[in-house]
Amino acid sequence: MRIADRPTEEVAVPVDAPPAVVWDLVTDIELPTRFSPELHTVRWLDGADVPAVGARFEGHNRNDLLGDWRTVSEVVEYTAPRVFGWAVLDADGRFGPAGADPAHPVATWRFVVDPAGVGTRLRLAVRLGPAPSGLTAAVTRAPGKEEAIVTGRLTQLRHGMHATLDGIRTLAEAR
Repeated sequence: MRIADRPTEEVAVPVDAPPAVVWDLVTDIELPTRFSPELHTVRWLDGADVPAVGARFEGHNRNDLLGDWRTVSEVVEYTAPRVFGWAVLDADGRFGPAGADPAHPVATWRFVVDPAGVGTRLRLAVRLGPAPSGLTAAVTRAPGKEEAIVTGRLTQLRHGMHATLDGIRTLAEAR
C-alpha cells in the first residue's frame, strides 16, 4: 500500500448501550484524549462549543517518532445521531504547506453509530491524505520502504482506534 492510495483503516465494536448514549460520547471532542495514545488535548476554536459542519477544533498530538504537533480539524460531516466526521489539517505547515482546506486534509476521521438490536455498533474510520503528513515525511526519508512504513502507521492507528472505542464502550455500558 502506498500513500497515493489514500490508505484507510476502520475498527468496530459492539456496545451494550443505546445509540443515543454512544452518540453523546462520540460527539464530545475531548473524550478521545482519555484513551488515545497520540491525541492529548483538544479544544473548540472560533467560539464553537458543539459539533456542526464547518466548526473547527484544535488538537495537540504526540508520538515517539514525530514528537509533538498541532492540528486544526474541521467538521465535514455531522448527521445526528449517526455520523460525525472531521478533516485534519496541517495548519502550521509542519509537514508541507500550511493547509486550511478540508477538501485537502492530512487525514479524515469518522465515527459511525449504528443501531444494533437494543445496543449499538460503533465504528471509527480514518482515511489518510492527500495532504502531506508525518507519514509522507517518513516515506520521503526511506522511499524504498513505503509499503512497510504505511502498513506500520496503519497498525499504530488501529491500536489507538481500538483503545478509543474500547474506552467509549466502557463508559457507555457503565451508564
